Amino acid sequence: MKPDHPIPSTTQVPRFSLGQVVSTPAVVAHFEAHSINALDYLGRHACGDWGEVPPEDAALNELALAQNSRLLSRYTIAGKCIWLISEADRSATTFLFPDEY
Repeated sequence: MKPDHPIPSTTQVPRFSLGQVVSTPAVVAHFEAHSINALDYLGRHACGDWGEVPPEDAALNELALAQNSRLLSRYTIAGKCIWLISEADRSATTFLFPDEY
């Protein structure tokens, strides 16, 4: 079972710009209800800790860094799966539930 709390990434250096950070109202409510600090997950994402994505998706993220494509991380946070998506142009990073995509 994967933990609900942040795990430090192997690097503490951001690997890309997050752009404007936004979240769906449902994720904001979830974070507030569970006193979750979104910055912990933004830091992991920016440093290349893709969370619980399958190895093939992690490899695609690594390729996306070089090719300026979309990046996707997946974390289980307080019992819920949450995606963190950075746009290809790095103009925005969004927290959302998978069913909101």
